[in-house]
Amino acid sequence: MKRINDYVAGMFADIPDSPEKDSIVQELVMNLEEKVADLMEQGKSEEDAVNKALVDLGDVSEIKNSMGSSDRRPRQKKTVNYTNRMWFSIWASALIIGLFLFMNFYYSPHRIWFVYPTFAVLWWPLTSVFSWLNHKN
Repeated sequence: MKRINDYVAGMFADIPDSPEKDSIVQELVMNLEEKVADLMEQGKSEEDAVNKALVDLGDVSEIKNSMGSSDRRPRQKKTVNYTNRMWFSIWASALIIGLFLFMNFYYSPHRIWFVYPTFAVLWWPLTSVFSWLNHKN
């Protein structure tokens, strides 16, 4: 069936010609033609059977990758904006410490306890500053 041959050939157009590519393309075409024949025996029209077989084929990217597809792009390293992270951590920890300060003086003004969670919260901007300094150079 020409439509199946064209579809499979188009899927593997970016792969360099090789005996491995030819055998995989032939195998896929044979499997699709068998599936179309089975669907036609079940009462589907030829066009419906071809469409269903092609949809059921799914993604062949793993096969293409194993064959050396040329559409593979090297993964780009994520760029991290350490300055933004540092300032976010400073402002967020200042807000959290402010919340502790408010809760301390609103609910228990006779006892000062906000200092203790402040030490825990300060580790976040401290690590962000050191990370920023490390990647700055």
